[in-house]
Amino acid sequence: MLRHFIESSDFNEREYDDLFRLAADIAKNPSSYAHACDGKILASLFFEPSTRTRMSFDAAMYRLGGQVLHLGDVKVSSMAKGETVRDTLHIVDQYADICAMRHPVPYTQSETVGVLENMPLINAGDGDHAHPTQTLADIFTIRDQKGKWSGLKIGFCGDLRYGRAVHSLYNFLNDYDNEFVFIAPEGLEMPTIYLDHAKCPYKEVDDLKGEIGELDVLYMTRVQKERFSSEEEAERYKGSYFLNPEVMESASEDLIVLHPLPRVDEIDAAIDDDPRALYFKQARNGMYMRMALILTLLEAKNAAAGK
Repeated sequence: MLRHFIESSDFNEREYDDLFRLAADIAKNPSSYAHACDGKILASLFFEPSTRTRMSFDAAMYRLGGQVLHLGDVKVSSMAKGETVRDTLHIVDQYADICAMRHPVPYTQSETVGVLENMPLINAGDGDHAHPTQTLADIFTIRDQKGKWSGLKIGFCGDLRYGRAVHSLYNFLNDYDNEFVFIAPEGLEMPTIYLDHAKCPYKEVDDLKGEIGELDVLYMTRVQKERFSSEEEAERYKGSYFLNPEVMESASEDLIVLHPLPRVDEIDAAIDDDPRALYFKQARNGMYMRMALILTLLEAKNAAAGK
């Protein structure tokens, strides 16, 4: 039976620990994995813009010795003729060994994965719902810096309404002994669909500087302007928060600052050299985690086939 990675709940704690250990070994000994995917093809189906996720999946597969097959511009595919996402995925299943897919409509991967018979599917983002491989990068970075992913006070700041990276990371961390601070302007608060299932204590505030000193982890996000009904509505929230050296003076020395990127106007480039600012390391960690995930899912596929 094929293993897919659509939601963070698709793996258990032991499997996550194995995945993080594998990623750490890949980062330490990359040459040992340079031919692990020789002869294998990753299909890259991105129906939304992407830099880090798309390129890190490409880099992950190439660094494992495999190849990448891109759908390319949807306008020059058969989808322009009316082919459905479901049929497109069914066709790609005939060509590739594993697939990473991003789509602007929530739950698209969950609703189409049933057509697959040959390749595992990885959710590379579905609308404002989930971004589980970003969560892998986030947790790997937190684990590397803090030695754990529980017993922490985590602040989420910015667009918490539409930020799928926030939603995925919260869903993961909510299963452990953590405390949350949701920092957002009115209108961009954490959706109640997530808070209704809270297992950990949390509070909602709108003041970043007043809270940063108590945090172990600060997770910044941009305003997701592509999710708003109009550009004018998104503009209302521009500059809601600005993490700069002055705000960082109120933070503890062992705070870590993460961001799924891209940033727009919420983090001053002046703090890029602050050792607590880890978002570029976080992006590199995403590549290692995707390498580990590709290997893990292909190994599960081979095991199911008796290879």
